[in-house]
Order: sequence, then C-alpha cells, then structure tokens
Amino acid sequence: MKIGIVGLGLIGASLGLDLRQQGHEVYGVARRIDTCTTAVMQGMVDHAAIALDSLSPVEVVIVCTPIAAIAPTVAALAPHLQPQAVVTDVGSVKASVVAAATPHWPRFVGGHPMAGKSEAGLGAAEAGLFRQRAYVITPLETTPTDAVETVQALAQSLGSSLYTCSPADHDRAVAWISHLPVMVSGSLIQACLQEPDPTVRQLAAQFASSGFRDTSRVGGGNPELGVMMARYNQAEVLRSLHTYQTQLSQLQGLIEGEQWDALLALLAANQQARPQFL
Repeated sequence: MKIGIVGLGLIGASLGLDLRQQGHEVYGVARRIDTCTTAVMQGMVDHAAIALDSLSPVEVVIVCTPIAAIAPTVAALAPHLQPQAVVTDVGSVKASVVAAATPHWPRFVGGHPMAGKSEAGLGAAEAGLFRQRAYVITPLETTPTDAVETVQALAQSLGSSLYTCSPADHDRAVAWISHLPVMVSGSLIQACLQEPDPTVRQLAAQFASSGFRDTSRVGGGNPELGVMMARYNQAEVLRSLHTYQTQLSQLQGLIEGEQWDALLALLAANQQARPQFL
C-alpha cells in the first residue's frame, strides 16, 4: 500500500519506520527540505517532499501535524487525493478535529495512537513505538465503513490495542488520563516555584528524585501541546479540573481536621484503584 505521512516528528517518523518494515511504500511531507532528506536517509520514508501534491499517488494519508493544523491540512490535501483515498490523523483531541476535517474529506477517520516519549522530533523516532499501546479510532455514523476498516487494520498491524468510540467519548476519557495530568503536573512545578525562601527552593531542587521526576514529567513537556489540549478540549479539561479541585479540597479538609483514619482509607482506596488505569 502507498501511505502518506504529513508531519515527520516523533509520531510521524515512528509510523514511517513501522509501516516501511511491513512493506508499505511511504511518502513523507515535512516543512523543511533538510527534514525530508534526513527522513529518507534514515529509512523512515521512501520519498519525502515539502509539497502536499506529492501525495497524489497514495491510498492512505496520516496527518501528524499539531492539532490546530489538522483540519487546514486536510482541506489543503483534498484537491490532490484520489477519490477513494482514506485520511486519518493522530491528534489527542477528536470531537473538534473530526467535525472540522470531515467536511473537507468525507473519508476522514479520526485516530489517536496513545504513545509518545519525553523527547520530540524526528531524532526521537523509534520502531515499535505503538506496540501494546492503545490506538483509538473515532468514526462518525456517516464515515464510510471501508475507510474505518482500513485505519483499524493499519492500527492493528502496528501491534496496538485497538479501541473504537465516538469522538466525544474519546475526549472525555482522554481528559482524565492525559490532559488533566498535564495540567496537574504543570501546577506541581509552579507550586514548587512559589517557595519564597531561595535556599529552601534550591534544596528542594537538589533533593528531587524519582517521585518528583515521575509526577512532573508531563507538566514539563511541550507547552504548545498543553495549550492545544486545553484549547481544543476545553469543556472536558475544565470538567476534570473542577473534579480534581474538589478532591484536593477533600484531602485538605481531612488533613486540617486531623482525620487520619479517613485519610488512610482514602489513600488505601487509591492504592487499590490505580491498577485499573495501568
């Protein structure tokens, strides 16, 4: 199969590595010619160009741009595609993206491979990144069945765990386990920075170990991605933040009231619940 990838960052380049290993002919599109050259030299794509019309031969296009650029990219692609071509994306928000992209290409299938790394860019790409990771497909009722099946088959070929749901359900679920953690983790970093004593703040930085590293990782990631999560999934991010604030207030109340047995029960419940999410 001839597959196009628009955006050769971590996700796009990693997809290229896997799809080429499966024997697909991969066409890449990037903003810079040096990125195109590197991607071909490193075996991430077979062909690469900076122009979208280079994807006219392909059967499937995977849009791996930032969220804000997905729908405009689909609109720009439309004049160059074969009538039966399937277009999908990898954005972490689906309802607004699917609603905006589908009018430009009815054979658009929303997708979200839930894999990533703290590093970004072409140089961080790796084969097998999507293996044993969730890959969510979010078709509409009007999305052609064969287009959905094509994207599902590609996701399964990556070794991913395939899930299918509505765009709205995706966004509500992902707000809890992806978008909220970014906001909470970022708030943790900001809270530490509010320590007024510079000596204590320096000691905290020096003492920080695995606990702080793990809980602060996503909050210290790509700031543009965090803004896009909040902007394009605003309602669900706010819903999750309000609920989290309620839980923090409850926790604060238990500590202020010295309700140690109740605090123990809450923390024990957390310990039992956590494996459901891992």
